[in-house]
Amino acid sequence: MKFRPCIDLHDGQVKQIVGSTLTDDKQNALSCTSSAVSQENFVTDTPASHYASMYQRDKLTGGHVIMLGSGNVEAAKSALHAYPNGLQIGGGITCNNAQEWLSEGASHVIVTSHVFHNGQIDWERLTHLVSLIGKEKLVLDLSCRRRVGDPLGPYYVVTDRWQTYTDVQVNEETLSKIGQYCAEFLVHGVENEGKRCGILEDLVILLGKHSPVPVTYAGGVRGIDDLDRVKLLGEGKVDLTIGSALDCFGGDIKYEDVVAWHWKENPAP
Repeated sequence: MKFRPCIDLHDGQVKQIVGSTLTDDKQNALSCTSSAVSQENFVTDTPASHYASMYQRDKLTGGHVIMLGSGNVEAAKSALHAYPNGLQIGGGITCNNAQEWLSEGASHVIVTSHVFHNGQIDWERLTHLVSLIGKEKLVLDLSCRRRVGDPLGPYYVVTDRWQTYTDVQVNEETLSKIGQYCAEFLVHGVENEGKRCGILEDLVILLGKHSPVPVTYAGGVRGIDDLDRVKLLGEGKVDLTIGSALDCFGGDIKYEDVVAWHWKENPAP
């Protein structure tokens, strides 16, 4: 199991946002937030390239840069240039620009909305994307949430900055089928994303048991003990991203402690 670092970009800045409140429409914010805009845990003027250089210094691989909406291209490129081939890139990736982002220094492209189209898996787009860049460069984002009013129901893939439900469930069948077309999965537990309220344990268990490819979970981490919890529940097969809970993003968990945990689990050769 590995710690996977992250850089989330919104309006060109590094931010940490409560996932379930994310919206680009200030006139139609979701009822779950008391504000008319996305709820922010952390905002900084420190450039994305700073965090990328930090991850490169600590030899952390498999991290990702996520562009949440428009206005993030230059910040994303600066991070990729600071750590060439060390970070994945997601947010608005399509067949038309995937190769461009790889040329900018991304190790992989992360795709959601382009493939999960009109509520379903668009197999034509998925197979075309694989033919363009190869499955070894593709990460499929299966970020998910339960439907409102069904707190014990299945998780559904959500798109468009986590606001649009698809009809695609995150289950053994889905993981097995689409795992043939990608190198990895990235899964945000959207309801807990940015809230530091604990991980979605049943989702971690599901991913550990059924993902046929490497998978990274994000959402709800509140303490360094959650690293051990994910390792246990995910049977050592589920990697973990931590955002808002890290001290470098305004949280309480020391980044240095997480890096130390990672290298204890993954000693350098």
